[in-house]
Amino acid sequence: MTRSPSPADSLLARASVPRYTSYPPANHFTPEVGPDRHARWIASVDPDRPVSIYLHIPFCRRLCHFCACRTQGTRTDAPLDAYVKRLVTEIRRVAALLRHPQPASAVHFGGGTPTILPPHLLRAIDAALRSSFDVLPDAEVSVEVDPMELDERRLDALASIGLTRASIGVQDFADAVQSAIGRPQSFEATRAAAEGLRARGARSLNVDLIYGLPHQDAASLRATLAHVDELVPDRVAIYGYAHVPQMARRQRLIPQDALPGPAERLALFELARRLLLWAGYVPAGIDHFARPGDTLALAAQAGRLRRNFQGYTTDDARVLLGFGASAISRFPQGHVQNAPASGAWAARIDEGRLASVRGYALSSEDRCRGEIIDRLMCDFAADVGGIAAAHGMTLAAFHATLERILERFGPEVAVEAGHLRLTASDGRFARLVCAEFDTFLAQKEAAYSRAI
Repeated sequence: MTRSPSPADSLLARASVPRYTSYPPANHFTPEVGPDRHARWIASVDPDRPVSIYLHIPFCRRLCHFCACRTQGTRTDAPLDAYVKRLVTEIRRVAALLRHPQPASAVHFGGGTPTILPPHLLRAIDAALRSSFDVLPDAEVSVEVDPMELDERRLDALASIGLTRASIGVQDFADAVQSAIGRPQSFEATRAAAEGLRARGARSLNVDLIYGLPHQDAASLRATLAHVDELVPDRVAIYGYAHVPQMARRQRLIPQDALPGPAERLALFELARRLLLWAGYVPAGIDHFARPGDTLALAAQAGRLRRNFQGYTTDDARVLLGFGASAISRFPQGHVQNAPASGAWAARIDEGRLASVRGYALSSEDRCRGEIIDRLMCDFAADVGGIAAAHGMTLAAFHATLERILERFGPEVAVEAGHLRLTASDGRFARLVCAEFDTFLAQKEAAYSRAI
């Protein structure tokens, strides 16, 4: 049954707001937080609490037109060898600032295309991690996978480094869509990748899709989801395409007149959601779906869903250590980002320094607002009064914000005794409501993606 439009839907169609994988978003980081403060924050990490580790591999054989990530193309392995050598150096340099081998509960390889790495480089990174950190026996080891950059040797290497979860990028299987976004990928290659990963012990398989792509329509998305159903993934994420050609130059190759409009985008997301629910998935946050027994689904049902720079997660580590060009680290004190360009990152590593160039030190109010935003993004509800009190603030500080939210969103929200709740189960207004708590938004609103 299709949901009837509400007056607030017009806000959804035109608003551009952050994805809220951090607060504040990374475009508000400044050089005031650099290597010196980064080093102090690393040294202050609680030695008994496990950390999460993120490794950024920025290289791709093909540069997809839709992608706004920090990536670069290469046709040879020479840049990969040099990059991994420095990545190993960075891992050891950060680990040396810790008081003893820090326990690690999660390791995530992101990109770019991590599976572009040949087997010996995947194993070199794993060896550096395990000799520098106490990677726990039950740690989640996850890798973003491009099926077009995956062979038997790489599959064996992923198994040897303890892969537990793989995320397969699909986007859309329609030929016209794939041609427009510069990402040819057959269903057969994708199915072979899924089968190969499962055969080597991957316990969880994710499929990533995108709606709002050029030439995408209900028929193509329905056909894509039928193919996805054949793969039987444990999780499916469906993200809205963010068309920001002013920031991502390669997006200028995408025919803008072939993009679906706001109403069409909303209809595509509703179609995908409905089909995934019919297939037996349960929602986790605004754009993730999981099998009922999957840990992400269980976390969502128990109010333990979390959000970090990779999106929705079950990872509850307070510290995230990011390695590689553009990687972001998170500490209780704030956020730190490495030099975005791989050349600038490499120069800092070669100079014997930490590669961090900017970040943000959180105030008590920032932490308070960030926690409210996290709960709204994960639970579609937040105890604003309780969170405020935990951070030394009062509910009165948010009285005007709550009044504004009630006025703007009407029946889409409910407020009672300081508890804010979105009334729709799909959380479609979550990002917009979060934006009401964001004191940074007005500064750079044009840089963000559509709210749906």
